[in-house]
Amino acid sequence: MSTDDLLRRLEQLRAHDLPTHGGRTLAYVYDSGLADADELGKHALAMYASTNGLDPTAFPSLLAMEKELVAFARPLFHGTADTVGTVTSGGTESILLAVQTARDAHPVAAPVMIVPTTIHAAFAKAAHYFGVERVAVDVDPVTRRADPVAMAAAMDTYGERVVLVAASAPSYAHGVVDPIEAIAAETSARGLRLHVDACIGGWVLPWAERLGHDVAPWDFRVPGVTSLSADLHKYAYTPKGVSLLLHATPGLRRPQFFASADWPGYTMLNATMQSTKSGGPLAAAWAVVHLIGDDGYLDLVRTTLDGTAALASGIAEQQHVRLVTRPDASLVTLETDGSCDVFTISDEMLARGWFVQPQMSFRDMPASLHLTVSAATAPAVPEFLTALAESVDAAVAAGPVAVDEGLREAAASIDPAALDDDAFDGLLALAGLGSGTGEVGVPTQMAPVNALLDVAPPALREALLIAFLDRLSR
Repeated sequence: MSTDDLLRRLEQLRAHDLPTHGGRTLAYVYDSGLADADELGKHALAMYASTNGLDPTAFPSLLAMEKELVAFARPLFHGTADTVGTVTSGGTESILLAVQTARDAHPVAAPVMIVPTTIHAAFAKAAHYFGVERVAVDVDPVTRRADPVAMAAAMDTYGERVVLVAASAPSYAHGVVDPIEAIAAETSARGLRLHVDACIGGWVLPWAERLGHDVAPWDFRVPGVTSLSADLHKYAYTPKGVSLLLHATPGLRRPQFFASADWPGYTMLNATMQSTKSGGPLAAAWAVVHLIGDDGYLDLVRTTLDGTAALASGIAEQQHVRLVTRPDASLVTLETDGSCDVFTISDEMLARGWFVQPQMSFRDMPASLHLTVSAATAPAVPEFLTALAESVDAAVAAGPVAVDEGLREAAASIDPAALDDDAFDGLLALAGLGSGTGEVGVPTQMAPVNALLDVAPPALREALLIAFLDRLSR
């Protein structure tokens, strides 16, 4: 195929994706609305695409840019001269490394981490990968923030087995900052590590505080915070994927590093989970962060938080939907009054050109809609609220999706570990995700699928979606 043919094919493939610019995709992407930052990021990404972060002595430019990004971030998070940092591929890798580092720093037979139930699912992945038991403690049922007293009780219950405690700033599902000071007081008293997951808030909260918003201390100014993560490909608006993992001291970070000389090749030496890694995302992040700069981020955060406030106020004035809680940063979560369901609202919003993210029910928390506001979304909030009102009206007219009671009972009784491929094919077909013969596809209307998945216990839901992904990628 010619170059022109290939580029046309790429454009054809891209046409089916969600838009990454324009502020109408309220999950997965972050849009500054700054065309010059986007162009610079793409240019730097291409310029450094073939460089390799495996060996900093071979590509000292990458080491220099990494150190400069850490130097930019350190005062934002009230770090000291001892604070050190690492650039990773994203928030999940930062969290994985935080858990692995804590585990290796305190070797015990059956390590445990104490987290609130609202902590990001990447901690569950870390638990699975590294054999660290995840003890999830219920959050306050009204504020949805972590409960320091309950977390302290869990720390005492598991005692010497606890290698890490973690909290959110803010939580992804509800957009609220956990009481970091109170949790840190408990971890400090017990000599435990405390990681703050600020992947989605780290590049918002420092400027929010400067703008006069009420932001409780959450970073290294809090005694007892030993590490934190902040993604640059979120609200720093850099190309994906780049995150920062900072540790309060070099000694706290040291177990993160991996080296192996026990083979006849080069001595492997890694600061992250990756060995070979393109320098492109790092270079793009370095360029965009320095282009926008401190004053530029102040303006972007002001725009974003003004848009968030307008969105929250507009939702509070609408019928049949309500805020789950007041947002602490740029994430808004809403739920319905029972006259309709969030899954139908999500479909209706997509039909109107807006992508919003449905979240399944969890314990006593009903299903909800997650909205990530970026700077490019803020000017379109009035348009969004009009589309939301129309979508809610349509969802109320349709009524909540009804799940057959027999299916609900069956879902509660199925043991996913006992299912074979044929059984999964049948269940996927029943859920509207397959034909029953192994062929799967993404339905145009997701509400019936999501409603059925919502009544499935988490283990069955996980198994079904893994089966779906497996077949989708065959």
